[in-house]
Amino acid sequence: MSIILGRIDYRLLHGIVATMWAPQSGAQRVMVIDDKTANDPIIKESMRLGKPAGMACSIITEETAINNFKAGKYDSHKVFIVCEKPEIFLHLQEAGQEIPRIVVGITRNNKTEGTPVSSRASILDSQKETYKKLIENGTKVDVQFTTTDKAEPLTSKISL
Repeated sequence: MSIILGRIDYRLLHGIVATMWAPQSGAQRVMVIDDKTANDPIIKESMRLGKPAGMACSIITEETAINNFKAGKYDSHKVFIVCEKPEIFLHLQEAGQEIPRIVVGITRNNKTEGTPVSSRASILDSQKETYKKLIENGTKVDVQFTTTDKAEPLTSKISL
């Protein structure tokens, strides 16, 4: 089974992810893939405290995630992945993982850089090719902040 949903959110595991996205995803495991967070024991443990009840939680580096997926560690799990950058999802795809859907929620510098795709997210010029490849590889990419907001295809917001 493995990856069932991905989310781009620079805040990683926080209230909206823990109370809305993770439970509604149907996942058994929420996975934060972020090198900086995974290598900082204090931030990592703080983030772990906010994990959704009843869900397993992994906060790991990109390299560890790719190696674990390649080794089949999550084959029997339904995994919801949260990370800050779309490149991580592309690297997972290139390592053989299928990702049915990615939701662009909130990005860093959403009003000062890139092309706005919502009031909370923008796509940097350097990321356009990444999103294009993700979509070409069969991943549906939507812009949606909360689960109650209407999902809008990224391609309806920006030319890739």
